[in-house]
Amino acid sequence: MATKEDLSEWKIASTKKMYGYGFGYIIVNYLLLYGLASMDYFYRVVIGISAELILLSMIIFALWNMINDPLLGYLTDKPLKWTKKLGLRAPWIVLMTAPMFIFFILIWTVPTGVDDSAKFIYMIITVCLFDLFFSIYNDHLYGGYTNQFPSKFERRKSFMLMTVMLFITLTVMSVIQSRIIGEEETTVGPYITNAIVMVGLLIIFTIPTIKFGIGESEEMKSMFIEKYKSADKASFIEVTKTALKTKNFRVSLIGYTVQVTATTLWNAAQLYFFVDVYGLSIEDQQIPLLLSIVAAIASIPFWSNFTRKGNFKRTYWVAFLMHGLCYLPFLVMLAIPFGSSTFITLHMIFLFIMNIFYAGEVTMLMPVASDTYDEVALKLGKRSDATFVGLRNFFFRMAFLVQAIVFFIVLTLVNYDTDAPTQTETAKAGIIIMGAVIPCILFVVMSQVFRKYYTLEGKEKDDMVKGLKEAGLY
Repeated sequence: MATKEDLSEWKIASTKKMYGYGFGYIIVNYLLLYGLASMDYFYRVVIGISAELILLSMIIFALWNMINDPLLGYLTDKPLKWTKKLGLRAPWIVLMTAPMFIFFILIWTVPTGVDDSAKFIYMIITVCLFDLFFSIYNDHLYGGYTNQFPSKFERRKSFMLMTVMLFITLTVMSVIQSRIIGEEETTVGPYITNAIVMVGLLIIFTIPTIKFGIGESEEMKSMFIEKYKSADKASFIEVTKTALKTKNFRVSLIGYTVQVTATTLWNAAQLYFFVDVYGLSIEDQQIPLLLSIVAAIASIPFWSNFTRKGNFKRTYWVAFLMHGLCYLPFLVMLAIPFGSSTFITLHMIFLFIMNIFYAGEVTMLMPVASDTYDEVALKLGKRSDATFVGLRNFFFRMAFLVQAIVFFIVLTLVNYDTDAPTQTETAKAGIIIMGAVIPCILFVVMSQVFRKYYTLEGKEKDDMVKGLKEAGLY
């Protein structure tokens, strides 16, 4: 049973601040979940880099992230000269914005007239530099959430609002993206145009993020400075060990990794679904996407009430389970004759239902993570949230490596032919397996792991909140 929370001790964050922070959340999620979703198809089919080099690039990228994400979080997770005046996290977010956008565009502007090895090196350099700036931006945006919205009420309300914003905005951006790429998905130009247009929109979203969302109160700035001075100066290894030894942080980390891996497999497979399995254009996903946003938004009041009557844990594992099961109907596609108009209708229905449960899962993403950050902060005696986000990002990026490995293995086994006008039935089955069956298994298994091993609820959570207040960390 949910406990009633005492909100009388501090000023509740304004709705304007929640919306402002939500735009930053949109920027991060577009760049990772949608902006780079077609990179495998782009470099494999459009640019013509071999499957082996695509896989090698993902391995290099994963190794880069082993150092890049958590270490950058740790190195920037301490007060500097600007902290007293500008804040701990806001300056990093502002400074990283421009170079992050520039290198996102450069990922798609591959040099012409050069061999595959030069294109491969270009891809590695641009993606890694993009990730360098993105990692710091993401570490401090997500790391700041925990202190900007400390109470259960604020976390529930803010992420419900942010989820609505996310679904509406990313759906519109996806529709625009599909129209720009259109039926020319095998040529370079549309991808460059799309990157420029999307960055233009992200620049617009940056304005409310900076103006209303990421500003830190004087009390928050003082807390960061004073607690850093008084706490033991734990090394990066010590902070990492403390976090990973905390069971709830570890379970949340695994859940997040599974969620992102499954979602990455699904998103990266969409071009293959529409072009190779359905025999349609990527433009044809517009109506299913628009209807799915209706399902997601309409379900938000239900998930809000579901969480209010229970807790973050219950909402998370139930949404995980149901989301996973929603992939199974896509197996029906294997029984339909190629070219049938039924494809798009079924895809629309299945996606509509799936997004109802995806919405519940997304609304719990940061509330659950923030609770685990609180638990580790209590052990350390200081806030190290950017470091924790960096650790999550490392495992997050493993999703791209898993996706590359899965695509390489499956497409090789089914003899996927990048030059063929139509794919064999075996190749189509492989696409369904890598884009739907594997995500289904990941979600269902993780739902039960989270249900059994995550314990930060009820009295255990109440005691943690009490300890945070007494330590001046809440």
